[in-house]
Amino acid sequence: MSSVLRSCMLYHIQSLRIIGARTLTSERVGFVPIKNHELKDPVPPALLTFNDPRAFQSKSMWELIRALGVFRLCSYPVLVNNCGKLMSFTRALLGRRVFAMVVRPFVYAQFVAGETENEISASMEKMNSLGLHPMLAVPIEEDLGESSGEKRYDDNLAAMLECVHMSHSKAWSKDPMMQLKITALVSPELCVKLTSLLKKQHYDLNLLLRAMDGETVTFPGLSETENTHFLLGLSRLNQIGEASVKKVRVLVDAEYTYMNPALSLITMAMMKKFNQESAWIWNTYQCYLEESRELVLDAIRLSVDHSFCLGVKLVRGAYMDKERKLANKEGRADPVHQSWENTNDSYNGSLEVMLNLISQQPDRYKIIVATHNEESVRKAVTWMTELGIARDGGSVCFGQLLGMCDHVSLTLAQQGFSVYKSVPYGSVDDTLPYLVRRAQENRTVLLGIRKERDLLRQELQRRIREKITKAS
Repeated sequence: MSSVLRSCMLYHIQSLRIIGARTLTSERVGFVPIKNHELKDPVPPALLTFNDPRAFQSKSMWELIRALGVFRLCSYPVLVNNCGKLMSFTRALLGRRVFAMVVRPFVYAQFVAGETENEISASMEKMNSLGLHPMLAVPIEEDLGESSGEKRYDDNLAAMLECVHMSHSKAWSKDPMMQLKITALVSPELCVKLTSLLKKQHYDLNLLLRAMDGETVTFPGLSETENTHFLLGLSRLNQIGEASVKKVRVLVDAEYTYMNPALSLITMAMMKKFNQESAWIWNTYQCYLEESRELVLDAIRLSVDHSFCLGVKLVRGAYMDKERKLANKEGRADPVHQSWENTNDSYNGSLEVMLNLISQQPDRYKIIVATHNEESVRKAVTWMTELGIARDGGSVCFGQLLGMCDHVSLTLAQQGFSVYKSVPYGSVDDTLPYLVRRAQENRTVLLGIRKERDLLRQELQRRIREKITKAS
């Protein structure tokens, strides 16, 4: 236990070096535990069981059948764990063109919006008709050993800027959002180097802001080549911020613990520059990590000290297996909570803090409750009602992956809540590596979608009975 505490303290000290001040306590942010009282305008409890198959009434017969088939395949651990190898083998056997023709109507269509602008528009219009909002995700990311040079990062920038333009110009949502992975624009190796440096020295946010504004800054601890790349990366991120401010909210994804402090440093600098009037840049907090609660509180304190608005994407997390293997290999404490219950407590505790703040200052704090966990969704809905937070007021929204957890997404949307679906788009070749990573990171979710399969099956059986009755 002591080793775990030492690990948490070390990471917390690192985070303080980023922000350069004292820890924020719950009391200082105005956190008051939510107390039960008579609810105003409550959501009917029966709806929050998410047991009604009528949530799928808007789906076609083919969509029901496709989802059942895909989810059945996803229920086999051996397929999920080896999906990347299986797809590579199948593509080599069939050839790229035939493989794309086979995959496109099934797995691709279940989880991807499309490749061409017309395909994407059709998917988004269907989603809009259901009361759901798209959160576009360009399927670009890199890990250690995958860096491919400045030309590739510039190409990624062009794709990100096109995503900003498409999110804003198509009017698919009154408050459009998109996702961004910093490692698509800055090399993972540099992010790891910065994370290591942050253990020893302070990087002032203003230094990064000066670099974003075009000043040739020398960052301590970096080589000349690394410094040049960092300046180019910050310039690319600055272009994203300038293109999106007052148009599209950019949700920056968290990644692995060996680079997250650097990602947070960069994101906080972007927040300080672009979030003066509203939260246009958001950061992601992974609640399966033991230090997540402290990191959320630190971010709140930093937003107060630097007078910027804070947007939070709250997730449980997706890199548990790799994080634990790395910690074991390197002989350090496991950074992940030791039980599912502790992760739930972490998620719900951070959610409660943010909702209290939003109830007091809805213009300065925003959150997306990004979870497939029904209990956390129920808590969020109940607490929003108790605190008087509007269902579609723009300060609180919910998020799930496209093609998954539709029984939760559709039920919430039907009750007037703001619900976003994470929507990857692009060619089969571009999106499959992204989908493979998401499948392996979310294997626990995929293996636990029995309830959604049962509801889909009930709706399909109802349709068949209805057709038989009409025919007779």
